Amino acid sequence: MRHQRVINHLGRTTAHRNSMLANMATSLILHKRITTTTAKAKVLKTYVEPLITKSKIDSTHSRRMVFSYLKDKAAVSELFREISPKIADRPGGYTRILRTGNRIGDNAEMCILELVDFNEAMMGTEAAKPKATRRRRSAKKASAAEPAAEKPAKAATEKAAKGAKARKTEKPSGSDKAPEEQAPDSEEKE
Repeated sequence: MRHQRVINHLGRTTAHRNSMLANMATSLILHKRITTTTAKAKVLKTYVEPLITKSKIDSTHSRRMVFSYLKDKAAVSELFREISPKIADRPGGYTRILRTGNRIGDNAEMCILELVDFNEAMMGTEAAKPKATRRRRSAKKASAAEPAAEKPAKAATEKAAKGAKARKTEKPSGSDKAPEEQAPDSEEKE
């Protein structure tokens, strides 16, 4: 009888099972989501969640304990640098299983196992989504109306600028040249 023997061996030897779970946990940590069978996902969930809990305390001892399970330096550093700050206030339940249906070849039940705090679609954040813009004809009409309104203002500023130039070029009454000689020069510059 197998009363209360709840561990799923997945039809593998202990060494093969531990190696497979370490590889799957590494992939989950590095990629934030993996697609696998539901049976493997349930076992992996019980394997990886205690490791994520250990990563909340960033000490040499906890890093070594997590490394003894994962056996991958890149995954350990990713877990302690990226994942643990994001899940610091979460008391548990770091992963989510989303069932996707059955596999065509052997009809195995498939699912997606993902880290909860790293799915932007489920969290409802629209940071990754660019703002949608609409094309409207009224915008063209509004932009065409602006230059027409600016034309009288431009003409007034140009006249004021001409008057200022004329005043600068004119010299006091005791100068050598007459004002008539200076006026054509200012017109040629414009």
